[in-house]
Amino acid sequence: MSDASDPTRRDDPNGRDSSSAGDRTPPAVAVVDAETPGNVGTIARAMKNFGFEELLLVDPPELDPDGEAYGYAGHAREDVLPNATELSFDELAENYHTIGCTAVTNEDDRSHMRYPYSTPANLAERLPTVEAPTALVFGRERVGLTNEELAQIDEICSIPASEEYPVLNLGQAATVTLYELRTLTLPETGTQLPNLERTRAPEPTLDRLYGQWGALLEELNHPDEKRDKTMRMLRRVFGRADLTEREANTLLGVLRRATERPAED
Repeated sequence: MSDASDPTRRDDPNGRDSSSAGDRTPPAVAVVDAETPGNVGTIARAMKNFGFEELLLVDPPELDPDGEAYGYAGHAREDVLPNATELSFDELAENYHTIGCTAVTNEDDRSHMRYPYSTPANLAERLPTVEAPTALVFGRERVGLTNEELAQIDEICSIPASEEYPVLNLGQAATVTLYELRTLTLPETGTQLPNLERTRAPEPTLDRLYGQWGALLEELNHPDEKRDKTMRMLRRVFGRADLTEREANTLLGVLRRATERPAED
């Protein structure tokens, strides 16, 4: 088995050299003895969603291009699924730093088969330091990975879930894990979400906004003894809102109309 801190060269089954950090690739996803083709397709689709490309299959069911695996895979039917590599569990353990994904550890430091363990969020922070080809290993739908298989696994990952019912189905477990690890595959600008960076309105614009609020309070004959307190409250509210320049200018326009309206009446 591999050691996460082993700096020696290791080659994966596809001939990649992982001897330097710059050559590292995102983790592969290995599915062991899947019971249904649909689960393989579901995992391939989750891989496509979150930028993972290398699918490894141990004792897979038949994957008919016209069957449910390809039907469930979405756009992953075009690359992830047809490019999957079939291998034995021994080959998987020998050539990859393996991370077994299991719902329940049921063990502590007195029993080492599944201990210690990481959460997917922990892995996202630590996997970039692993100088070896890495594979996330998902077991069977009903029984997961056997104790014999776990004995060959380098480490364990478990998804935090309700103590009353922590068991996820295979597709759910893979999707949650890959989502948490998306930072290893997707650049910050590599998702469908718009850029959420906000540019705060310049201080002169905010000062005009507060000045307009003051003018409105005066126009409304807001009690003199309450105006300072009201203005402090408004500054706190808008300070937490972190207004953009467009938002501040829109509010300024509304306040000007509101201030001028009483005079029109």
